Amino acid sequence: MCVPVNPLRVISDLKELRALTGDTKGAQRLAWSAVWLEAREWFQGKLKGLPAEHHYDAAGSSWTTLRGESERALLLGSHLDSVPNGGWLDGCLGVLAGLEVLRSAAEDFHGSPPVTIRLVDWADEEGARFGRSLFGSSAFAGSHTIEADRGRTDRDGVRLEDALRSCEIDVERIGDAGAERKNAAAYLELHIEQGPVLEARGLPLGVVLGTKGVERHAITFHGQEAHSGSTPMAVRRDALAAAAKLALEIRPIARKHSDAVATMGSVKTFPGIVTAVVGRCETTLDMRDLDAGVLAEMLAEARAASERFAKEEGCSVEWSRIWSIEPIPFDSRLIGFCEEAVRETAGVAHRLPSGPLHDAAEVARAGIPTVMMFTQSLGGLSHNKAEDTKVEDLTLAVEAFERLARKTMRWVGDGVAS
Repeated sequence: MCVPVNPLRVISDLKELRALTGDTKGAQRLAWSAVWLEAREWFQGKLKGLPAEHHYDAAGSSWTTLRGESERALLLGSHLDSVPNGGWLDGCLGVLAGLEVLRSAAEDFHGSPPVTIRLVDWADEEGARFGRSLFGSSAFAGSHTIEADRGRTDRDGVRLEDALRSCEIDVERIGDAGAERKNAAAYLELHIEQGPVLEARGLPLGVVLGTKGVERHAITFHGQEAHSGSTPMAVRRDALAAAAKLALEIRPIARKHSDAVATMGSVKTFPGIVTAVVGRCETTLDMRDLDAGVLAEMLAEARAASERFAKEEGCSVEWSRIWSIEPIPFDSRLIGFCEEAVRETAGVAHRLPSGPLHDAAEVARAGIPTVMMFTQSLGGLSHNKAEDTKVEDLTLAVEAFERLARKTMRWVGDGVAS
């Protein structure tokens, strides 16, 4: 008889983690920080009594393994790290729901399920501190090139390499995390939607078809610093003016396509004082779409617009790619299992793409069959303390995720996955 999962235990764990690692502004589990390390230590305490092994890989991702009769492994995963002032569910819901599935399987199969089950808490999914999202999962997938990231610094000037070293991660060896791909047969991830689609349809759960492609770039406009009181408007070379024009232009560029989004999310001005015309303006651009062709078209339009506005303001502009990923479709067979699990639990299943990035995309890039399940986000909000999901929807999510895991275990056990 199948031992059922306990959704209320998952919710209790989530609240406990929130109390431990959050404050009045929200979650503070920024990767490579003391609070993040405290969250991971707390998670270790939750493993007591489980017949499971644990280790950290070369990129800092946390692996909990329940050995099965077969070495073929079902991977369950998400992330404990958060953005600054983040929500109580983003990422950690998937980790703690995965832990509950592990508990259920360990009890149901007396410590030895038919296939090996591995729960992973990926290191630095958010990329909030250094701008490099999906750190641990991209190292796992073999798509992470440290040379491109070696010089990254946070807002305080701390180098990524030094932050890793403080957490006992050798930057030269992060590629060794690829060893964790051995015997991986399928990957499942549960996550809050972080958007308004499911709530608008009155649905608790959704089946994720894949993740949108992303182009993320740093754009710097160079003008001329000058006194704000003595420099006539007609001769100013205002770098902020050029950047502001681009920030407005990317909106109509994205609106030409139904599922596309584009965001200029940060601006730094130099010298950054009220009495000086801006001589240098550093900005960031994030563009996303399901269609690789649309994504390329938007990027080309944004580049052309930046050059046009720079010329209009007597400035120059330079681009530097921060990171990019192509659109990633999920496995059709696992999408079918996910849809079955959602229908069996909630009665109705809706398919939708994911705009936000997830570690699942990197796992899929590595050739491992992958799917995600979403649960509704109230108000479509995430990445802030107002993030929330109804208790009844969280309950259904844990139950449906366990059903998906059992279906996938049977598939992996039958030797169908490869």
